[in-house]
Amino acid sequence: MKKQYFLLLLPFYIFAVFYLAITTPLSPHEAKLLYISHNVASVLMHWSSGLLPGFIGLRIFFVLLGFLSIWFFYKLSRRHFEKRGDAYLATFVFMLLPGIITASTLANVGIIVLPLVLLFILLYEEKKMIFLPFIMLVLFFVHEASILFFVALLLYGIIYKDKRLAIAASAFLLVFIYLAKGIAIGGRPSGHFAEIFGLYAALFSPLVFLYFFYTMYRILLRGKKNLIWYISFTAFAFSLLLSIRQRIYLTDVAPYVLGAVLLMIDQYNQSLRVRLPQFQTWYRRGFYIVTASLILSALLIIFHKVTYDMSSNPQKHFAKRIYQPYYLAKELKSKNRHCYDTKNQRERYQLRYYGIRSCRNDR
Repeated sequence: MKKQYFLLLLPFYIFAVFYLAITTPLSPHEAKLLYISHNVASVLMHWSSGLLPGFIGLRIFFVLLGFLSIWFFYKLSRRHFEKRGDAYLATFVFMLLPGIITASTLANVGIIVLPLVLLFILLYEEKKMIFLPFIMLVLFFVHEASILFFVALLLYGIIYKDKRLAIAASAFLLVFIYLAKGIAIGGRPSGHFAEIFGLYAALFSPLVFLYFFYTMYRILLRGKKNLIWYISFTAFAFSLLLSIRQRIYLTDVAPYVLGAVLLMIDQYNQSLRVRLPQFQTWYRRGFYIVTASLILSALLIIFHKVTYDMSSNPQKHFAKRIYQPYYLAKELKSKNRHCYDTKNQRERYQLRYYGIRSCRNDR
């Protein structure tokens, strides 16, 4: 991808992210963060709400962290690819992923963790080891699912005989075990295994996820396994394993698998450039199809409000849990009603943000 094309698209992307952050109503997950949770994402929402009015006031830190993630990813791409055009292409694919667009515009802990993971990999490859313990410490306190990250570091340290990395990862894992922190494991075999594939398809877009799966498997069998692969594969494998017994949340695994875009672009380049030009046609066509599906997924997210308003059956739309409480609050206010009862707890908190209280509490 040429630099001028990337720089031409970048302002449109920045505008789209800010547009979504400003106009998209409060999501159920954000409502939970705002009124129930006390983690770092919740703290950032409360801090920023006093800086700017409206929805953007709740999300400005997360928007900036999303842009920071893209910058770190580009810096990492420049280290992995000899051609600058490959770095631009990888960054273009990365920032169009539905998971990145959504995480950059809605408050969530995943977009806090992602730049930390990318920065850790970048500094490790640059041999700037002095900063790594601080990043590991922040991840330990910020994200309970970072236990997957430390497991990956331990495996990588053992395989590649990096004693300092293995010891540091082991220390954090022992503290996780001692404090009984990390991902809660329990439940009984249920139907969440099929659900996890749908979540990954939403994170990457369906065709990109298929190529992600292929890349992870191919490198496992005979590819070069670097730190990015260990982090991505460990999180992916554990999520599949745990989904047999319990529901997996994307914010637990997404920050650790999204960096695999580098591996996917590298795998595609290896498959393409090892062949003569006359035998590259099908590979290029496949790339265009996958890229077109990715762009379509990104456009569906950017214009989700238009599709929701035009939908003949909004109850089946993916954004209904965001817009139903918003439109309900507007309707209630137009009738001069300021209370409403609902059994859905998160919807109740969404309505609370719009100034609609519970009628039971007013009695």
